[in-house]
Amino acid sequence: MRRGSRRRRSAEADRPASTGLSGRAATRLWGVAGTALLWVTAVALTSGQGAARAELPREVLAESVFKNVTTLRGITVDEFMGTMGVFSAALGFSCEDCHTGGSNNWALYAQDVSPRKQMARRMVTMMAEINKQYFGGRQVVTCFSCHRGANRPKVTPSLTLLYGTPPPEELDVLLPPAPPGTPSAAQILDKYVQAVGGQRATGLTSFVAKGTYSGYGPEGFPRPVEIYAKAPNQKAIVVRDPASGDNVTVFDGWTGWLSAPFKPIDVMEFHGAELDSARAEAELTFPASVKQALTNPRSSADFINDRSVLAVQGNKGNALVTMYFDEQTGLLTRLVRSTPSVVGRLPVQTDYSDYRDVAGVKLPFKWTTTWLDGRSNFELSEVQPNVAIDAGRFAKPGPPKPY
Repeated sequence: MRRGSRRRRSAEADRPASTGLSGRAATRLWGVAGTALLWVTAVALTSGQGAARAELPREVLAESVFKNVTTLRGITVDEFMGTMGVFSAALGFSCEDCHTGGSNNWALYAQDVSPRKQMARRMVTMMAEINKQYFGGRQVVTCFSCHRGANRPKVTPSLTLLYGTPPPEELDVLLPPAPPGTPSAAQILDKYVQAVGGQRATGLTSFVAKGTYSGYGPEGFPRPVEIYAKAPNQKAIVVRDPASGDNVTVFDGWTGWLSAPFKPIDVMEFHGAELDSARAEAELTFPASVKQALTNPRSSADFINDRSVLAVQGNKGNALVTMYFDEQTGLLTRLVRSTPSVVGRLPVQTDYSDYRDVAGVKLPFKWTTTWLDGRSNFELSEVQPNVAIDAGRFAKPGPPKPY
């Protein structure tokens, strides 16, 4: 559940061209300490209580928190952190490839020791100019467009790639046109609601779940996790870690936070599209909300692991959300949330399995959340439905600390 496995070391002050997800995965993902997420799967979620709040949370800009930010000024801290993930994935870099420092001395990250930081700043400016001059300002060209996981773009066509076994096709963020005969979004969602319990789904108003969480690198061993959820959209996930401090993601129905060890800031607040993404995930935690969660829903069809799936894609504010349902069972197989950044989109993918009956409603007991900086595995051992949950569970978490 830690939004930023690797981002533990990658939440730096202006560190373009930095953290990475590449073939050196085991090494790079070593920094798994958790910046969000989910950003992570059951991340904390949002919105129904918005009416009780008078104003939106104040946005904290990256340059007010980190030192030596030049090119990426004017974006919020959480978007800045997400941008680091884009650099990481696009270039196959980890934090140390561009920064000097460690999780215990964030100040060193701001230093311009590596020429790669200067190059990255020039690349960001170049990319913005290309999009402005040739694509009317639309984000058509991104870091990943040319780098594709390598620190240097290839200039010569690969004959091995051309004549070798084609790599498996990935589902795009944007749905393909719907094949003839594809059910409508409303029909797909109706089938899902019936598959999980029909009218009984409206009777699930809260739950408390316990199980285990495991991630990459130092987070690879299972740790206790607790999940608190209350309809229509409050959610909190707590990964217990007595040694370094708990990783806590919360959404109180209006505002969201991440509190995790080894981060440049103790408690990070979500804003903008990140907040929209969290709100969507929170609402979709309860099947009864699925038909109202997204705007402009559209349908299509595809395959996941050679199984036919029906997809529904829609918007939650500035977040793009796609749900994939198994065509045979009607159950939700995958949820992809995508948010924009100044250098490319930030996808977060959650794959669900092991559905079990809870108070007449089928809920997944296993899921894996994958994002640009890591992968988190959740496995529940028990779920208590319709229990009273103290409001304090959805309050802003404190800084992480050992206990």
